[in-house]
Amino acid sequence: MRRISSGKRIELTARDIELFKLLYRYQYLRSNFLYAFLGGESETRFKERLGDLYHDGRYIRRPEQQWQFAYSRCMPIVYELDARGEQVLRDHGLLLHESRLLSKGRMGACRQFAHQLMICDSLASVELGIRHQPELRFISWQDILAKAPATTASSDNPFAIPVTISHTFPGGTRRAEIKAVPDALFGLEYTCGAEKLYRFFALEADRNTVPVKRTNLRQTSFLRKVLAYRQIVADNIHATYLGLPNLFVLTVTTNEKHMTNIMSLVKGLAVQGRSTLFLFKTMSSLGNYQRAPDPTPHILTGPWQRVGYEGLAINVA
Repeated sequence: MRRISSGKRIELTARDIELFKLLYRYQYLRSNFLYAFLGGESETRFKERLGDLYHDGRYIRRPEQQWQFAYSRCMPIVYELDARGEQVLRDHGLLLHESRLLSKGRMGACRQFAHQLMICDSLASVELGIRHQPELRFISWQDILAKAPATTASSDNPFAIPVTISHTFPGGTRRAEIKAVPDALFGLEYTCGAEKLYRFFALEADRNTVPVKRTNLRQTSFLRKVLAYRQIVADNIHATYLGLPNLFVLTVTTNEKHMTNIMSLVKGLAVQGRSTLFLFKTMSSLGNYQRAPDPTPHILTGPWQRVGYEGLAINVA
């Protein structure tokens, strides 16, 4: 839970640099996820190396929030990049964007630890699933930012998407100008013969803590999220602001009933009660604080539910 140096001298390896790049991209990753990404002959030796980089190298740290979970000592340790590790990436020219907000929270939002960890578990599972499918390529938020319009890429929080939303409640229509910040943003490149196709996704991770509906459009709710994404696509903001040719919204929940309620909301707002924009999946393991989830590649390969349509496996073009 705290650093205890043994005086060991740390000489960085190419795999250590890859580790730092992963932690910069994700912010939080558990040791079992890191091993799934980086591999090696021995998982035990890999975890010992993480300990060396934490205790003696001080390149990575163990966020204190994880020790608040009752079963934290029985679960894989969560790591994040420390300032010294970030400096190594900077020295190697591997930091593509260093805005104040991105360096604090990667995607630019200040979130609760459990929520952010669920986002990282979900997105890392998608990327790990892609590694078993050579016809797919994972497109990270860094790749997206590198090709975004210059005005977006240079802003302090480039993933805070400006949009105006409105909704008719009993008593009248309300309107709000907001900044919609996805929990995560990524893309998939599909190789189909000589052709390459692309889909881009906003990921929303739901721990059953956000209400489905509120009458105040400036307060967080799924109504606000759904209205924002619908307007972003309708006004082509994903193209003009982020430079993306398309956008779909993946919602991962930990509770089946809550997912059903969100889908009912989408059905009530959608034309003829059908929508291809929003996709849903429940993964209760991501909300289990007694046992940490394993890397879950089937988050990619299993079908996502849609309102009014059959499920869609996003690993297929």
